[in-house]
Amino acid sequence: MMLRTLCRTGGAILQQTQRTAPRLWVTPAQQRWASSLPINTVVLFVPQQEAWVVERMGRFHRILEPGLNFLIPILDKIRYVQSLKEIVIDVPEQSAVSLDNVTLQIDGVLYLRILDPFKASYGVEDPEYAVTQLAQTTMRSELGKLTLDKVFRERESLNSNIVHSINQASDEWGIRCLRYEIKDIHVPPRVKESMQMQVEAERKKRATVLESEGTRESAINVAEGRKQAQILASEGQKAEQINKAAGEAQAVVAKAEAKARAIRMLSDALTEQNGNAAASLSVAEQYVSAFSKLAKQSNTILLPSNTGDISGMVSQAMTIYSTLAKTSPKLASGGAEEKPVGQLEDQSGSPEEQRTQ
Repeated sequence: MMLRTLCRTGGAILQQTQRTAPRLWVTPAQQRWASSLPINTVVLFVPQQEAWVVERMGRFHRILEPGLNFLIPILDKIRYVQSLKEIVIDVPEQSAVSLDNVTLQIDGVLYLRILDPFKASYGVEDPEYAVTQLAQTTMRSELGKLTLDKVFRERESLNSNIVHSINQASDEWGIRCLRYEIKDIHVPPRVKESMQMQVEAERKKRATVLESEGTRESAINVAEGRKQAQILASEGQKAEQINKAAGEAQAVVAKAEAKARAIRMLSDALTEQNGNAAASLSVAEQYVSAFSKLAKQSNTILLPSNTGDISGMVSQAMTIYSTLAKTSPKLASGGAEEKPVGQLEDQSGSPEEQRTQ
């Protein structure tokens, strides 16, 4: 019963002291690092994610864990209250000079956490101020190593370098910097105008390059089209000549076959009854036809003395034919028939020429 009553009394006193007790750090920025300092009421309840640093007779004694804790009145005193949560700190805007002598106005956000409450309490007087100043100085030193163009391109590497530099110095303070982010980078107006002009020039350059590449591709496509057209035209002409030659060859073959058949038919007709009379009639018709074409191409004409003696011409032609028929006993065979007939045609034309001469 006494323990229960003591616990209730301690809890009531703890709530009252948390409402009225003053803070260790007065500034609003420093209040992020600690809640209100409670008074020793023998029985204390420590909230989660907080570390209470206890001093006994002015000397560090121990750190209270979350939950129920007991202290000795008068001798023990809660000196610091540290928050173990992740803390966000705004780094004020500051000026920095880049490697190419451009003055920049830059600010950022710092994320950190207390890992060792003892070092955070006794290692530095004002942890937030110390970390903020360290972040600003590190930012200025890192920006001095980069040109203006690299500052915008390598923000991630710049942030990681700042975090690495802060952690090297803050290990003695029990603080761990988780990350650093640059919020805004402000450049002078003239530098901003020159950057805009540079961007516009770069865009014009890209547009010119793209236009030239388009013109080149267009010319290449036109040349390729002309080349393909010439190739197709030449192939068409080649095919046309081949087809024309094949047609002429077929025509020559067809004419030769027709002439051969005509010669065979003529030879067959001459071997039949009254064949000589038919040949005489044919020779007479050709004679008349030849005389009808005289003096059409030239004014000089040579005529025989007996021009009107058609019967004499026919009898002369038939005599030649009879002589050739006697010299060729194998007239019925195909090859033998074609040769005398061909000679007959040549010789049948010769008397006319002779008479014409």
